[in-house]
Amino acid sequence: MHTESPACAREGTRAATSPRSALRAFAQFAALFTLSALLIALGVLLGEHGPWYFAWIVGSAMLVLVSAAAAAWFDVQQRGRRRASARART
Repeated sequence: MHTESPACAREGTRAATSPRSALRAFAQFAALFTLSALLIALGVLLGEHGPWYFAWIVGSAMLVLVSAAAAAWFDVQQRGRRRASARART
């Protein structure tokens, strides 16, 4: 049985609820549920050292992201300098 949402009924369209999309949503839910269970188990196993490892992982990720942003910013500045020098020569 196919049900229509109120918004779809007003617009005369049908909601996309195929078995394939339902299976995909269930698979995504199952994967996230499994990941959550693993992370909770990891937190229990680490005990009081968990916050230290969490801070280390978050800090390392921030270091990588800030480094990538700085490299991108440097690249944009270099391109601007090259364009300015090319304009000055012509």
